[in-house]
Order: sequence, then C-alpha cells, then structure tokens
Amino acid sequence: MKLIITEKPSVAREFAKALKLNAVNKGSYMESGEWIITWCVGHLVTMSYPEKYDENLKFWRLDTLPFMPKEYKYEVIKNVSKQFDVVQKLLQREDITEIYNAGDSGREGEYIQRLVFMMAKPNPKAKMKRVWIDSQTEEEILRGIREAKDMSEYDSISDSAYLRAKEDYLIGINFSRLLTIIYGRRMASKINEEKATIAVGRVMTCVLGMVVSREREIKNFVKTKYFKILGEFGNEKGSFKAEWKVNEKSKMFDSAKLYNESGFKKEEDAKAFIADLAGKEAVVTEIKKNKQKVNAPLLFDLGELQNECTKRFKINPDETLDIIQNLYEKKLLTYPRTDAKVLSTAIAKEITKNLNGLAKGYKDLEVQDDIKKMIDEKYSTNLIKTKYVDDKKITDHYAIIPTGQGFENYESLPELQKKVYKVVVKRFLAIFYPPAEYNKVNVTVNIENETFYASGKVCINRGYLDVLKPEKKEEQSTANAQNVENSSENEENKDDAEDNLEILKTLKKNEKLGVKNFELKDAETSPPTRYNSGNIILAMRSAGKLIEDEELREQIKGDGIGTAATRGEIIKKLVRIQYIQINDKTKVITPTIKGEAIYDVINSSMPDMLNPELTASWEKGLGMVARKEIEPEVFMEKLEKYINSKFDKLVIRR
Repeated sequence: MKLIITEKPSVAREFAKALKLNAVNKGSYMESGEWIITWCVGHLVTMSYPEKYDENLKFWRLDTLPFMPKEYKYEVIKNVSKQFDVVQKLLQREDITEIYNAGDSGREGEYIQRLVFMMAKPNPKAKMKRVWIDSQTEEEILRGIREAKDMSEYDSISDSAYLRAKEDYLIGINFSRLLTIIYGRRMASKINEEKATIAVGRVMTCVLGMVVSREREIKNFVKTKYFKILGEFGNEKGSFKAEWKVNEKSKMFDSAKLYNESGFKKEEDAKAFIADLAGKEAVVTEIKKNKQKVNAPLLFDLGELQNECTKRFKINPDETLDIIQNLYEKKLLTYPRTDAKVLSTAIAKEITKNLNGLAKGYKDLEVQDDIKKMIDEKYSTNLIKTKYVDDKKITDHYAIIPTGQGFENYESLPELQKKVYKVVVKRFLAIFYPPAEYNKVNVTVNIENETFYASGKVCINRGYLDVLKPEKKEEQSTANAQNVENSSENEENKDDAEDNLEILKTLKKNEKLGVKNFELKDAETSPPTRYNSGNIILAMRSAGKLIEDEELREQIKGDGIGTAATRGEIIKKLVRIQYIQINDKTKVITPTIKGEAIYDVINSSMPDMLNPELTASWEKGLGMVARKEIEPEVFMEKLEKYINSKFDKLVIRR
C-alpha cells in the first residue's frame, strides 16, 4: 500500500481526483486499491513549553534563565490529537511500503510534516518520498507523485525549518521573560495596567521597531519652506516652463542662501535673483532627444501581490494570502507562498498551455480582447532569454501565475476573489506584450551661466500598457519643468503636455528665446509617509527599507525580514497583541501607546533586536542552512552564543 499525507482535507480530495481513485471515505482518510490518502490540519505537533521540562520553569525567575535545552521536547496539540492518532496508525501499518509527504511545498509545510513523522515513528520498512508541486492541477499532482524524490533530498530544508522554530522559541521565551522580570512593573505603570508582559519576537519586535521609528520621524519632522524659480521661455511656436538649478558657473554656486540645488531659503533672496535676470538673453545650450522603452513589470510574488491588493482593494496581507491560497486550491493559480517574480526555464517552455487554457476557459471579455490582440499581432510567447525567466532567482517556487485551469470553480467564487484573480492574469499577459515606448526631450536654457531645465515625455506606443491600463495620471504625457514639486502645477499642465513636448522638439541648439516671465514657487520638505499594511511587506522584504521601485528592489534583494509565508501573519499578530493598529479604510499602520512603550524598553535594553539588518542576517543564515552552505550546528552555536552574551550584559546592567 502507498500512503499520501497532504496538508489539509481539500488537498487530499484533489489528489484522489488526480489519481482517479474510487476512494472509500473513512472519515479521517480515504482508501482505494493500493492508495491511502490522509491529511494534517495545520500543525499537529508543537514545541513544548519550558514547564514540560521542569514544573518549576512555569514561574518566571531570573535564576532559571536563559533556558536552552540540549534536547527539545515536542507534543501533540490536544485539539487535533484525534487526527494525529489516525495519521500515526496509518504511518505504522505493516502493509505500507511507500509514504508520500505531500505537505505544503515550502519550509513551513516541510516542518509540519517532519514533526508528525518524528512523533509518529512510521513503519521503518516504508520508503519515504517527497511530493513537491507548483499548483494543484491534475497534471502537476501526477507529475509530483511520479517524480517524487527520496525525502532525504529535502533534509536541509527540514533543518532550516527546525532551526527557525528553535530560534523563535528561544528568543521569544528567554527575552520575553527577562525583560518582563526587569522592566514589567515599570511598564505596567507606564501604560496604566495592573501588570504587563513584554512580548519579544525575532521578527515581530523588528517590525514594531520599523513602525514606531517611522511614527516618531513623522512626529518630530519640522517642515522647511524654500523657494524655487521657474522661467517661461518661448518663440513664435509657443512657450514652455523650465526650472532653475544651480551649477558650478552660477554666481549662487556654494551660496549659503540656497536650501538645495534649486531652492532659496528666503523669498527675498529668490526675488533679488529674479530681478538680476531681468532683460538678459536666454539661449538654448543643450538638447537631448531619445526614445525610451519600458518593459512590463515582473510577475507577482506574494509580497508584490499583497501590496497591490492593499492599494487596489484595501485589504490586509493576510486576507490577500487567504484569497490566493483558495485560488491555488481551486486550481486557478500556482503556488502562492513564493518570493520569486520570474519563471523557471522549464515552465517557460510550456507556457502556451497556460495561455491556451485562459483563452478557452476564462470568459472575461477584457482579457479575451487582450489575448485576441496577442494572436492578431503575433506577439511572441518565447520568454527564454528575457528578464521574466531566471532559474537563479527561484528558490522553492516560481512566480504566481494563472494555471489556465480550474474554471469549473470560477463562477462560484466571491467577487473579490475574481478581482484578485484578474489582477494576476493581467500581470501575466502583460509580459507577452511589447514594451511601452516614449519620446523624450531634455532642454537646457542658459542666461549668463544660470541654467534652466525642462523635459518632455509622451507615449508613442502603449505596448503592455494596453493590458495593465494604468491610471490616467500614469499614462499622461508630461512636459513640465523638471522636478517641479508643486503637484497643483503638474495637474494644470497635463492637458498641454503633448503640445509642450512638440515645442521642445522644435528647438535648436544656440537658439535665442524670448523670456516671458519668471515665477516664484513655494515648496516645502515633506515628512516620510506612514507604512500601510501592504507596503510594509515590501519594507520587510528589503530589510527595513521601503523601496517602491521594482527594479531597484530586485537589485538589492536580500533575505529580508521574515519570509513570504510569514510576513502577513507577523503584522496580524502585532495587531492582535495591540502593539500596532491598522486603519480599516486607509490600511495605514500606527503604533499604539503600548507598542511605543514596548519599543522604548527594548530600545534601551537590547536595541539590536530592533535592527532590520540583524534580523535579516538571521534569515540569511537559515537560507544558508537550506542551501547546505553551512551546517545546522554552526547556526545553533551562533544563536546560543548571541543569547548568552545578551543575557550577560542585561543582567549586569540590572
């Protein structure tokens, strides 16, 4: 007999369908012929609390810390013990010859199943295999079973998963207890509570630090007003505006009167500068014309999709994950918990299957028009050697894309799930479209060594924009003065943008221009913006830096804080324990009074716990274990050394 253990009952049913089993449902498992299929229901086994090692450890005392057991204890979770018993009996059956671990294909899924195998002690004669799949389509499930590798091939991922759990356990228990013992009473009085627990977590505390630090930057920010100068220049064909900027030949070079390269600190100095320019000749000294091509953005990984759904639909990251997890289980999307935004070479070679499936099964009229245009214009579907295919940028799974299947489940989906699905489909189709093309002109005007700059840009070929259809403000051609900060002026110039570009294109080098007038524009510095529940995921991924630009994020991409699968849950936990709050409408995140008080305690006692780079370095270490670059023992030694050194410093300070 062959035994398959999946992550949940719904997945077990998909496996049974794929194998075309006429399975007898026996409540907690299914059996048919040579196959038995059962399932976990999330975690069945967990790490034991300290009191299971010693009853005295139930009490939080300094002399029992730090707590670092030589051998870790685990236990079956009580409310799912019946399912564990079923799985254990099946694993131990003498007639079982092959056991297929078909848990969620990621680090956490591996951990859930390995804990079960560790506690259940399967039939030692049975071969242990691992099913690793990218979607729940029948084809992919059968491939996963057919190509299942010996489970030992995934031992390094399992090692990484165990270490992650031990790290979170040790840091959470030891530092939560230590800081509560030392600072708990002071904390309670500060937040007007009878008693207070200071909860510390490897990732959670770091994210709290990001939120509180940002909030204090905003509260302490003092706006600085400064003044910019715009010149309006023209000839017989029209006029355009250009912005003054200091240069090395300018009489204002290195002047203390300037706030920055284009702004004066005082209004009277700016007016005096304008007065000095009156009546002087303006000459075009440089013209740069070029065409710019912009390719469609990369595909969605989980973080990108969570951020996009927060912006579009005002939902939190955990809600987005629930939706795409359901779309995955309904066979509509590929595996959701991925941090890759590209495809593998293998899937790219067969991508026409996904496209053909969409063309036949997805009845959305807008998408059908997009696909029809692809066919009519004969756009290439060969993605090999494009930026959208890169095996080196894939760890466990490739980007989230539509499978081209599962449409028998589509109509019954809630409307929001349909909308999220369409967002993924449109991003997928866009990569087959040509780049958007723009004409760009940059002009430099000189008035006695004082330089003014203007630029124009207009879209001449929409390319992939026909699929993604950005908001009007994104697709409008712009020919405003370069870097003008006053948004109201940008709005006023939108309608004339293309005409202005045409004027810039007619200019010639050394051409003399008429000076119509000079304008003084008020400007002021802006405070940083608060995180929202979507873009904080991007900041966590970039080790604390909120980098909205996709290409730049790719360049500095590291291990980040947390993983694709856990970041949304971390935010949810911080809300649950009342350290942060999320505005229901805007999804903007702010710290609570309690959260700020916790931050102050940690910042004064062990500030490196708030450092995103330190947290990211631990995540990097776990990744190195998974990639077999370091041994698990090395990671564990460093972790224990870190905890001991922190305790020594904190206890001495006490």
